[in-house]
Amino acid sequence: MQRPEGSDVELLQARYAACIDAIIARVGKNLVLALPLGLGKPIELVNAIYARACQDTSITLTILTALTLERPRETHPIRGRLLNPVFDRLYANYTEPSYAQAVRENTLPANIAVREFYFKPGSRLGNAGAQQNYISSNYTHAARDVVAQGCNVVMQLVSQDPQDAQRLSMSCNPDTSADVVQRLVALGRDFVSVAVVHPDLPYMVGDAEVSADQYDFVLDTNASEHGLFVMPKLPPVSPSDYAIGLHASCLIADGGTLQLGIGAMSDAIVHGVQLRHSRNDDYQALLSRFKIDSRWRDLIAAYGGCDPFVEGLYGATEMFVEGFWQLFGSGILKREVYDFWALQLLVNEGVCQPQAISADTITAMADLGVRELRGKDFAVLQYHGYFNERCQYCDGYIIAADGESVAANMANPVSQRFMAEKCLGTSLRNGKVLHGGFFLGSEAFYRGLRELKAEARGKLAMCGVEKINQLDFNPRLYQAQRRRARFINTGLNVSLQGAVASDTLESGQVVSGVGGQYNFVAMAHQLSDGRSILMIRSTRIEKGKARSNIVDNFASCTIPRHLRDIVITEYGIADLRSKTDEEVVKALINIADSRFQSDLLRSAKAAGKLAADYQIPAAYRENSAARIRRDVAWAQSRKMMPSYPFGCDFSDDELRAAKALKTLASLPWWQTVLLTLKPEHRSAAARNVLLSLGLNTVSGLKDRLLQRLISAVVKRESTL
Repeated sequence: MQRPEGSDVELLQARYAACIDAIIARVGKNLVLALPLGLGKPIELVNAIYARACQDTSITLTILTALTLERPRETHPIRGRLLNPVFDRLYANYTEPSYAQAVRENTLPANIAVREFYFKPGSRLGNAGAQQNYISSNYTHAARDVVAQGCNVVMQLVSQDPQDAQRLSMSCNPDTSADVVQRLVALGRDFVSVAVVHPDLPYMVGDAEVSADQYDFVLDTNASEHGLFVMPKLPPVSPSDYAIGLHASCLIADGGTLQLGIGAMSDAIVHGVQLRHSRNDDYQALLSRFKIDSRWRDLIAAYGGCDPFVEGLYGATEMFVEGFWQLFGSGILKREVYDFWALQLLVNEGVCQPQAISADTITAMADLGVRELRGKDFAVLQYHGYFNERCQYCDGYIIAADGESVAANMANPVSQRFMAEKCLGTSLRNGKVLHGGFFLGSEAFYRGLRELKAEARGKLAMCGVEKINQLDFNPRLYQAQRRRARFINTGLNVSLQGAVASDTLESGQVVSGVGGQYNFVAMAHQLSDGRSILMIRSTRIEKGKARSNIVDNFASCTIPRHLRDIVITEYGIADLRSKTDEEVVKALINIADSRFQSDLLRSAKAAGKLAADYQIPAAYRENSAARIRRDVAWAQSRKMMPSYPFGCDFSDDELRAAKALKTLASLPWWQTVLLTLKPEHRSAAARNVLLSLGLNTVSGLKDRLLQRLISAVVKRESTL
């Protein structure tokens, strides 16, 4: 969309102002505004409402949301030279919500409150206002809690069907919006619903599709000023994250189900899965190098695999991350699921072949307990091609194309013969390879979704989290669809009892939020062949010192010990399900960093959880970051673990600059001094790096020293 000029801009602003006037006229000046998580916020309208409330203090505005997307900022004076120009480029047409700066600075007006149930990780630590207004909620309870907070205005960024202006899609965020509206309607509460059309938002199918007439207002967006937020591809995948991802990749079962979150560890998993599928010899070599195939052979055989994918995977994930897009393009995300429980079971068991529907499936359905079909059952089966388009359903009967009819009873032999002869389709259709609640990613990801052909688009369905993060809505169907489920998420730390903290520090300071993690862990325990996998880096740096993320105890808990399952660090896999406390402690110490194993061992013995004479097996006493770096370097030398497996937003010169800054930061002070004393040699590569950092022409002693150091580091690296 071209940026509106002159009167067009004024007209858009006037429409927003009129919408706000109408909202206040409808529900009054106590506005409790529900916004979607992440990308789906209609920022232009939100900013207009925020500005109105700032100007008119008789308005009370409460904003209920999660994951406010803020433009990244680098405050470090040297790193900022590299990163801030990149951020300027990536976010040239993105405007963040006006309330975000006020929240960061604790300067919200007295008549405005912002309450969130999920923070960008780490962004609100130490922020008293944000911490006090945080709502701790499972993702599946978010709609309930938003309504309980008094919501009376619901807003949604949407896309529009190019062929039908009356058809809209909630696109990136059908996760909670429909649930909120349904609850408000059920309560009989007066509320206003507003859709704001964004031309760059992909049109997604499934439950995301809605009619324009369900909204009180449908507005447009000035897309050139309010572009979509993009996730930058800047940090490389670290060696430890690659090691974690590699371990996780061999626990994913062919023909299974996958949930992934966002981040470098998930990228590492996806890359590992792609290697497993398309470069299996290299993948097997990696497993051998990291000793995964020998140490965890039985676990892999029972729950995962090392071979290429034949049946493929189905995604049931709250977040449709870009990794799923990669798997879709690689032909791995291809296992289709269907929306009738008995049909799905027959497909799972190989009784119903999707490409050739046989009459035997009719009696097989009856054997499963399907008897008299209801109208909605028939509609679903016909949608999936089980029944052909020439027949129809009416008042308990199926009517064939020739006008003859029969009772819609799958167990009746007469009905069975009639259906076999006149009603069956030839092959299944409209299967889904992914159900997602929301998405967020790069511009290339959004563009790819926009450009999808209709058939491929139809395989990627967006829906509410109440259908994804739990089984409650339709247990028989979801259990059938989610076979061999691997729900993979991340944690901050794990106690020796197997309890995991993923969102909150011991002080009570919230790092991020529960999100859907508890839902997925609990669901994994409900599924007979499901597993929860929590990935945790073995260590962190705190105040300049390394600390273990496997701890004896921790005063915060996201996943209680009785729901412990699989935990992965860069050093291996701990299978904790159904194990004794002694077995759990041993397994976790085995995958801890060796610098901290002695203290953990001592603590466990003191607590009576290990025998006094227990010793850590020799195979697990060499868990060091240096070993992981060596193994990853070996893999990188063979092009198996690239720093950026799915592209990078840095230019080549910016990448060289980033590498030089990282090297410079790692040098001891005396090496830094020596580099400044050497004669300066400014190569072409060094000149380009200095240009990327804005150091090509400088004044002042500090910048001249930095210029000399960067030139020396670039020269040093070019000779290694």
